[in-house]
Amino acid sequence: MEVEAYGHSKEDWLKTFLALPNGIPSHDTISRLFAQLDPDQLQGCFLSWVTSVSALSEGSVVAIDGKTVRQSYDRGRGKGAIHMVSAWAAENRLVLGQVAVDEKSNEITAIPALLKVLALKGCIVTLDAMGTQKAIAQQMIEQEGDYILSLKGNQPGLYEDVQQIFAHARQQGVKDMPHEAHETIEKGHGRLEIRRHWLLGEVEHLVDADQWLGLKRVGLIESERRLPEQAPTLTQRYYLTSLDGGVERFAQATRSHWGLENSSTGAWMSLSMRMTVAFAQATPHKIWSSCDTWPSTSLLRNPPPKSAKKPNVSKQGGITTISSRC
Repeated sequence: MEVEAYGHSKEDWLKTFLALPNGIPSHDTISRLFAQLDPDQLQGCFLSWVTSVSALSEGSVVAIDGKTVRQSYDRGRGKGAIHMVSAWAAENRLVLGQVAVDEKSNEITAIPALLKVLALKGCIVTLDAMGTQKAIAQQMIEQEGDYILSLKGNQPGLYEDVQQIFAHARQQGVKDMPHEAHETIEKGHGRLEIRRHWLLGEVEHLVDADQWLGLKRVGLIESERRLPEQAPTLTQRYYLTSLDGGVERFAQATRSHWGLENSSTGAWMSLSMRMTVAFAQATPHKIWSSCDTWPSTSLLRNPPPKSAKKPNVSKQGGITTISSRC
């Protein structure tokens, strides 16, 4: 339906190169047209085009996220809703590729297939806890990328180990461990949000640390939200990363991933995902590449030395950032 609506909004422009004697086709007609296209041919064309317009620079963030496509179920065929895993280039604001998850499988099997077709050299790939798997981490390193993996209870032992390390480090004031810290303060609409970021080294003593290829740091993000006349809320998120330091970049990359999950970016991706439904229903676990077309889219062991620099403080756009390294 969105494709039909877009056609109506751009009908005059489309008529400059298309013959439309009966006006813009209905969404049912458009869906039937998509279903008749050769998926392999379309995939090849899209991958070639996306590669030509979305060159990723060193350090670009590629967020991998799974979403269920709205209105993708097919009652007539007895098919449930389609779940897609997508790769989103944060700086380019472009969907680089998508994989439909097989109904009998999950994201763990779809993510490697998607990563395989992406040029990850020099990029930072962010994934939620479902993608925090040793084989997936290995694949990203072998493709010359870096990773930031959300760590939750699906990795028992390691999750508790990282929690304990940070709890001990904070009790000691992190003075005895090499670390980096970064804080942002954001104010707006009566809300105050404070995000504290830490990266700790010395990961070799973690549970199964040697099985996580490229692992160099563990991260913690503590988010504090204050609202008028309400008690503050505090959440903590833990991460594994192959980044060799750079806490500001760590903060930026994770914030980009949250933006993908929570902001209008998710809605843009949902439109792009629904445009692939006709193909995905016919060939599950297939890789698709597409881009959204809205006008808003643009193509802790040694103590710190006495000479240690003071934290850097900067303000921009209502956000205060405080960074330090020891």
